Amino acid sequence: MSELIQQFFNVDIMRQAFPYLMSGLFVTITLTAVLAPLGFVCGLGLAVMSEARSAGVRWLVRAWVNVFRTMPPLVLIVITFSALPFLGIRLPAIICAVIALLLNNTAYYCEIIRAGLGSVSPGQMEAARSTGLGYKDSLRYVVLPQALRNVLPDLVSNTIEVVKATSLASIVGVYDLLYSASTIRSVTFNTSALTLAAIIYLTILLPAVRLSGRLERRPKTV
Repeated sequence: MSELIQQFFNVDIMRQAFPYLMSGLFVTITLTAVLAPLGFVCGLGLAVMSEARSAGVRWLVRAWVNVFRTMPPLVLIVITFSALPFLGIRLPAIICAVIALLLNNTAYYCEIIRAGLGSVSPGQMEAARSTGLGYKDSLRYVVLPQALRNVLPDLVSNTIEVVKATSLASIVGVYDLLYSASTIRSVTFNTSALTLAAIIYLTILLPAVRLSGRLERRPKTV
């Protein structure tokens, strides 16, 4: 039992690993700070396009969403990192990871926001148009605020998934929290650094999970 504790909860190794894990955590937070806003904005654009009158535009949006929701993000990262050099495009590993994860989480944000738009009664748009607002202004000032409020718990949950997905960037050598912990494990032959990384993830994400749960209990706009 003592050997098991030393393998997973070696305090000395955790203390020494902590500064390196903080450097990796900074990369993880940076990735999230880029991916979450960009994914939301791109997803919002796709969701609005999915309501377009043109059947061709709607088909393209559906195809995009279906492809990148189906493709595992790890596969996207590996393809982006490995395939682009064959096309003469050489990008840093962290940029390849951002591109791949953005393709994936944009599709999920789009589906969430599209569901939010569907949750708002058509009468809201009609009422807004009857006041003299154009279609774009009605969508911007009346429908979208209600739609986003209705799916706020799902948006928070998806952002949590974005944070967790950043750990996949370690597969191509991005020095994030997981990569830092894995490097220390390979040097010390001890998993305590990984245990500490798991605790850090838990500390960061647990409040967000609780927030998402509270938001789910709020009444929705109809």
